[in-house]
Amino acid sequence: MGASLTRNSPPQAGMLIESLRGLGYTTATALADIIDNAIPAGATQVNVLFHWAEGDSWISVADNGKGMSDDELERAMQLGARDPRDERLSDDLGRFGMGLKTASFSQARTLTVASRPAKSEFNCLRWDLDALENTASGDWPLLEGAAHGSLERLKLPDGSLSGTVVLWEKLDRIITDGFSGDDMMELMEQVEAHLGMTFHRIIGKAAGQFELTINEKRIVPWDPFMLGHLGKRLESTEYRLVGAPDVKVQCHVLPHKDMLGHDEAKVAAGPEGWSSQQGFYIYRNKRLLTIAGWLRLGERGRQWTKDEPHRLARIRLDIPNNVDGDWKINVIKSTASPPVKLKPQLHRIAKETRETARSVFAYRGRLVEGQNGREGAVPDIWQAIRKTSGATSYRLSREHDLYRSVIGRAGPLKKDIEALLRLVEGTVPVQRIWLDTAEADEPPVSNIDDEPDPILIDTMEAVFDALVHSSGLSEDEARARLSKTRPFDKRPELVSQLKIKN
Repeated sequence: MGASLTRNSPPQAGMLIESLRGLGYTTATALADIIDNAIPAGATQVNVLFHWAEGDSWISVADNGKGMSDDELERAMQLGARDPRDERLSDDLGRFGMGLKTASFSQARTLTVASRPAKSEFNCLRWDLDALENTASGDWPLLEGAAHGSLERLKLPDGSLSGTVVLWEKLDRIITDGFSGDDMMELMEQVEAHLGMTFHRIIGKAAGQFELTINEKRIVPWDPFMLGHLGKRLESTEYRLVGAPDVKVQCHVLPHKDMLGHDEAKVAAGPEGWSSQQGFYIYRNKRLLTIAGWLRLGERGRQWTKDEPHRLARIRLDIPNNVDGDWKINVIKSTASPPVKLKPQLHRIAKETRETARSVFAYRGRLVEGQNGREGAVPDIWQAIRKTSGATSYRLSREHDLYRSVIGRAGPLKKDIEALLRLVEGTVPVQRIWLDTAEADEPPVSNIDDEPDPILIDTMEAVFDALVHSSGLSEDEARARLSKTRPFDKRPELVSQLKIKN
């Protein structure tokens, strides 16, 4: 049998690049990929610059890292210049050798990179998609030098003796019809929030960190875990997974919004809001790769979703940079899936964290003790009843002291009162509550928390009288119970003044 015949079938450069432009980057995630390259280069300063000039607008990322020689720059500009299976340095955030190019092409038609090693001259190469479109099959013309009029845009951070500048021009995926200067300002705010979240563990002046600015404004890191906050229910120690000692986990349950100030709660919610920010935060070399939700984990054949009761649960997961394949990290660093062997451990960790978060959410951040939530308190007025079908319904507690007091004195009205309570129970607007919560990204609040003191005191006195006259408690015992009962526990000064009126 003769040797197989072969043919050389190189891709059409322009068509291939146009296809790669649709990988799914946003401007923010694309810029994060560019900044990734500055970290292993030892940069301590990275400047992002947006320049608005309508169709001639441009964006640059400049760092003061070690820079690249001409040969190094040419390899960096090649698509697929490295094998993702190769062993990498521990601080390397790349994998495919594609990020610089695919991230840039997703936003711009011209990519220029200028780099200067210490005690050397600038090296500058450029890809222009318009030039690639007109090439013959198999040709990949990488242009030398900056485009006409673009040289002044290639500036390193002040005082830098070495470094690299990445310049995007012809921003056809950003500057579309109707795009204005106001839109550019809004885009900058989105980028600032995303970068502050993505690099929050490595922005700063400490060793191994770098300063990050956008149009000369320092980007402030956003801590999704509120580390060290005294109002948190859970901040676990850092521990390692069995069978994967390089994977580190730390579980967090944030304080309920009611336990935070307005500005503090707004910051803690994160760029995407409370519900969207829950779940696993996957990091590589302290760089946030993705907020992966609940990693397709779940129970009874159903995957957990990002829902309101678990919005306070956030789990930090650090993976080394040699397990990208095992975790299925994609080119744009936006998705991850854990190895099958680790899923049981991650499921247990997530379940325990979610249960704690649900408790904090349900009790609005107050400590929970005993079967009814608070030892010695009046039972909750609402009870959740789990049906055999798995559905949940809600009914008013017939064990509540005020209910027993009213029914005991109702006489001939007892039947009507029971009918009214059943009507209330049967018409709880559960679907409307969930819809309002989803639209506002905030759960509805209890009106009683905002009632003026006279109305709240009337309610307190009714329950207080029921505890004394119907339940047989002394006044001191009744006040003690009310001081542990929601929502009266918020107002101890009013509870202490309660007494039986003659």
